[in-house]
Amino acid sequence: MPAQAKADASAAPSRQPASSPLTERQEARRRRILHASAQLASRGGFDAVQMREVAESSQVALGTLYRYFPSKVHLLVATMQAQLEHLHGTLGRKPPTGDTAAERVAETLMRAFRALQREPHLADAMVRALTFADRSVSPEVDQVSRQTTAIVLDAMGLENPTAEQLSAVRVIEHTWHSALITWLSGRASIAQVKIDIETVCRLIDLTAPEGQHTARAGQKQK
Repeated sequence: MPAQAKADASAAPSRQPASSPLTERQEARRRRILHASAQLASRGGFDAVQMREVAESSQVALGTLYRYFPSKVHLLVATMQAQLEHLHGTLGRKPPTGDTAAERVAETLMRAFRALQREPHLADAMVRALTFADRSVSPEVDQVSRQTTAIVLDAMGLENPTAEQLSAVRVIEHTWHSALITWLSGRASIAQVKIDIETVCRLIDLTAPEGQHTARAGQKQK
């Protein structure tokens, strides 16, 4: 972890317990903080997100900011979760249109990728934060993972996936994350990312129980 990120984490006071529900006013403050974080990251990436500037931009005291997010790594991982939550809502209003679950998931992940592509500095900042995250950031990282899983399962059209399907979803998520890193580092083109995503999404068909294959085939015939 960079020296600045370590300093942020070590200097930060303890935050509110995760189990304490936020009031409406606190939730609004948290949204302002996340918005300010995203705006600063969009302009200059990871290094541009300084806790003091986030506090000033979101109009909260620095100590208050640290109670919500002990370091900018915590903050940027939470920012990624908020971005994925927004994407999830967008997908709900305009869901993927592929005929198979694999096609719908591939379409969904490429839409997510293109959204990040429009904000490369923000994408780089959030991915770097995930890379730097240690055990103290586990709650925020888990939220990102759960949000990503929910997006994929919605695209698949599944409410009760099997253990094998969940394993396939995890592999798909790992591949998407890896593809994003290689693209951000200039080691993969968008075309290569698309091929990798479409390839790994074939696991969905391989892990689908026989009944699900039959149901899809019947629906397509109708």
